[in-house]
Amino acid sequence: MVDVAKLAGVSYQTVSRVLHDSPHVRRDTRERVLEAIRQLDYRPSSVAQALVTGRSRTLGVVSFDTTLYGPASTLLGIEEAAHDAGYGVSIASVKSLSRASVVAAVQRLRDQGADGVVVIAPQRAAVDALRHVTSDAPVVAVEGGPDDSVPVVAVDQHGGASAATRHLLDQGHRTVWHIAGPSDWLETDQRIDGWRSALQAAGAEIPSLLRGDWSARSGYELAPQLARTPGVTAVFVANDQMALGLLRYLHEIGREVPRDISIVGFDDIPEAAYFTPPLTTVRQDFSELGRRCLHLLLGQIESGQRSWSRIVVETELVLRKSTSVPRLR
Repeated sequence: MVDVAKLAGVSYQTVSRVLHDSPHVRRDTRERVLEAIRQLDYRPSSVAQALVTGRSRTLGVVSFDTTLYGPASTLLGIEEAAHDAGYGVSIASVKSLSRASVVAAVQRLRDQGADGVVVIAPQRAAVDALRHVTSDAPVVAVEGGPDDSVPVVAVDQHGGASAATRHLLDQGHRTVWHIAGPSDWLETDQRIDGWRSALQAAGAEIPSLLRGDWSARSGYELAPQLARTPGVTAVFVANDQMALGLLRYLHEIGREVPRDISIVGFDDIPEAAYFTPPLTTVRQDFSELGRRCLHLLLGQIESGQRSWSRIVVETELVLRKSTSVPRLR
């Protein structure tokens, strides 16, 4: 900073004011300082700034199972939003969302200087864990359930599942079967509720649901149960990977989609448009999810207080070629 000040012909305090975007610097002075910074390729020390401001401009993220599309895309959305706001991101990955692992991960990130922490909390166990996070830590949960322990940003899983089911009913199908996700996931319950409520509103029969584990393999292994059940013409699958497994099995036994069975997935993974046929699915806006998380977290950091709120991000039904009117039999 002293070298920049010398080159620009100003005091180092003036350089500091320019770096902190103070309005109390003349325009020509600011331009001289910025030109000196460019010439010297000067980068402010984040450690020194943290000592002065008491903030590291780093956010922590507690992440779980980033091999799955939803958690991985959520993490990317948070990182992009943080970068746009001038924050770095430090990630603590946990093998399980138990109380001990989540509380320890949050504390570890705080000890490393994170100004605030986002917890990606898609499982029921995480709701209990969040109740035990120290109240002086700025924390936001993603998909954290209805609990009021911390602020929550969540995708409208119920609305997305309901829209997927209504679309199939509107095509003329008498009812819609469902392949659900694992029982310990909050998103699973919300998608089941959305599917069931759409059927109830339409006065349609509610079939027994099948339960997978989010993998294409589980969709493939559950497919024979649907294929041998009379009257199955439409299936809402709780994620695109399980829908891929179902599509594979139906192709192998000569059942055409959508002529014989219509299918809707959930997530809109990048490959969904290239399935055979291209998959109708529910898109989640992970970029908006990241922006909303950051807004809530920065609000806590600025105010120094944890105020509870729940923000819901809407979904979008993406229509492709895997659904149609049922074939007359």
